[in-house]
Amino acid sequence: MKAVVATKYGSPDVLHVTEVPKPTPKVNEILIRIIATTVGPSDSAFRQGKPFVVRFFSGLRKPNPILGDVLAGEIEAVGKDVTRFAKGDRVFGTAAPDSGAHAEYICLPEDGALAVTPSNIRDGEAAAICDGALTAMGFLRDTVDIQRDQSILINGASGSIGTFAVQLAKYFGAEVTGVCSTTNIDLVKSLGADTVIDYTQADFTTLNKKYDIIFDAVGKSSYSRCKDSLKRDGMYLTTVPSPAILFQMGWTRLFGSKKAVFTATGLKSPEEKAAHLRFLRKLTEEGELHSVIDRRYPLNEIAEAHRYVDTGHKKGNVVITVGE
Repeated sequence: MKAVVATKYGSPDVLHVTEVPKPTPKVNEILIRIIATTVGPSDSAFRQGKPFVVRFFSGLRKPNPILGDVLAGEIEAVGKDVTRFAKGDRVFGTAAPDSGAHAEYICLPEDGALAVTPSNIRDGEAAAICDGALTAMGFLRDTVDIQRDQSILINGASGSIGTFAVQLAKYFGAEVTGVCSTTNIDLVKSLGADTVIDYTQADFTTLNKKYDIIFDAVGKSSYSRCKDSLKRDGMYLTTVPSPAILFQMGWTRLFGSKKAVFTATGLKSPEEKAAHLRFLRKLTEEGELHSVIDRRYPLNEIAEAHRYVDTGHKKGNVVITVGE
C-alpha cells in the first residue's frame, strides 16, 4: 500500500510517498481503507519535531515512520472477535496518540476512537471533524464544561479548531466572539459568532471587554497578554504546549482565581473520544455542525499540503484524498 513516510524531522521535503506492507487486523482489530485524512498545524509540528515536547510522542530522534492520525474511510476486514463494526461500515476517527493515517490502510482496535460516519457528509468532511471538532470538544466540554450564557472569545476562529469551536460554543448557548483576519469575517459570522474582531484592525486584549473563557485555538497569544481580558474565575485555553504555559498552569493553580490551561486532547482515552465522535455525528446529521474545507490534495501531493499549512493562512481544514 502507499503511505507517507518520514525518516527524519524537517521541512515538507522529508515526506515521501512510498510502498509499505499492508497491515493485517488482529482478532480485535478492524482494517480500514482510508478515503480521506487531513493536514493541520499539529501534523506540521510532528513533522518538524517542534515544539520539542511533541518528540516525546513521535520519537526523540526521528518521527514515527507514517504520520497522520485522523481518518475517514470504509472497513475492509474485521478480526474474528470484532462485534461493534462490520465489513463495509463507513467509519471516522483518530489513531492519536499514535499515527499511521497518512496511508491507504490502517488497523485500529474496535474499541478505539472510532464511530460510524455521519450519513449526510462525505469522507473529507468527516475527517475534518476528527481533527478540529474533536479537539474543540476536548477543550470546551471536558476542560471548561462551557455553559449557556457564558462569554467566550475564540482566537483563530477561522482555522480548523476555531471554525468548529465557534459552532460548538454557540450550540452550547455561549455568547461567542471570534477573532480572525479581514477576509474571514463573513465566514466566522456565518458559523454563528455574535461578534467578530478583525485582528488586523484591533487587538482584542486592548478592548474594554472581559470574557469567561478565552480559547486561543492557534496558540498565537499568551496568558500574560490575555489575563486582563478575563473575568474573575475566567480561563485561558491554548492548543499549543510551551514551557511558558506549563509554568503558568502551575502558578495559576496556586495563586489567583484566573486559570491558564493546556489540554493534550490527543491523550484522552479512546472511550472519551469515541463518545465525542458519536455526539458530533448526531450534531452533523441534525445540521448543527458543518466542516469548512479550504483545499483538497491527493496523497501524492501531501508535501504541498504541508507547505500550504505552514503559511499559516489556511481557513478551516486541508483535506488529503487517499481513495475513492
